[in-house]
Amino acid sequence: MTVRLTLISPAANEALREVRFDDDGPLDPAGIALAEAVASAVGPSPRAYSSPSLRCRGTAEALGLSAEPVEALAGCAMGRWRGRSLAAVASAEEAEVSAWLSDPTAAPHGGESLRDLRVRVGTWLDGLQEGSGRVTAVAEPDVIRAAMVHALAAPDSTAWRLDVRPLTAVHLSGRAGRWNLRAGEPLGRQQ
Repeated sequence: MTVRLTLISPAANEALREVRFDDDGPLDPAGIALAEAVASAVGPSPRAYSSPSLRCRGTAEALGLSAEPVEALAGCAMGRWRGRSLAAVASAEEAEVSAWLSDPTAAPHGGESLRDLRVRVGTWLDGLQEGSGRVTAVAEPDVIRAAMVHALAAPDSTAWRLDVRPLTAVHLSGRAGRWNLRAGEPLGRQQ
């Protein structure tokens, strides 16, 4: 039995545009409008999930999905860096940011490491194979990167080399512990 999972990244919000570690801010009117504009590109799904963040739940709603929030799809816990810009953190904690970017087991912010995120997301992903059929999930970009790394059995550091744009879809199909990947498909016609 095959699972066909579509992971959709959320529309941009203020934190994403400002290159800030997410502080669970909602979508703004522009993000909602863009998600609504591409909603017709998202087909019906018997199982729909989302990261518990306001941004992902708002995107799922704007796309017309009745998505169940799932803690396993939460973005990486960023500890004391939450809500701060990457530039501000890098200026104040240069060595810590360097460690975070070079060591997948590092969590100098007091939150979750990249490896811990990948293991959490991978466990959820592999649990989907107990069922079959079509599944859609609106998830934070770091969660989607972790899912791709897990699906490919790639080194955790590979996540830094994957770009997940707003309102794009990553498709995974899996059966018997093996995943295939199709990445980076824009939803609908975006401006």
